[in-house]
Amino acid sequence: MATVPALTKDVIGLASAFLVSGVIHLARPQVFEPTIPRQLPAPRQLVYVSGLVEIACAVGIFVPSTRRYAGWASAALLLAVWPANGQMLATAHVRAQRDPADTRKQVERGVMLARLPLQIPLIRTALKAAGRV
Repeated sequence: MATVPALTKDVIGLASAFLVSGVIHLARPQVFEPTIPRQLPAPRQLVYVSGLVEIACAVGIFVPSTRRYAGWASAALLLAVWPANGQMLATAHVRAQRDPADTRKQVERGVMLARLPLQIPLIRTALKAAGRV
């Protein structure tokens, strides 16, 4: 039988981030609704589902017997939401261009821009939790 992947600091960080993000998805779904592509139905329900999936991935990573599966699911989730992060950047960019003097909007655009490449080490960490890296 394969050994359980280690619960390292980066893997704990990923699971913790998923847990926090999942709770925010459930508590404040309106924040995430604009990231849902217009072609998809029921944006609020999709936000709730994605929040529950994040929480399930987090819990799965913390449980040794499910860590490998949760790692794979986490990597898949991160890939699946990458387009939403791109949409968040596009929206933030438009807002920042409309009001270049608004420092908050400029910072928001910078944060959204930083999120896209940040997905790569997060995916790598998820694969580490899966025992793949």
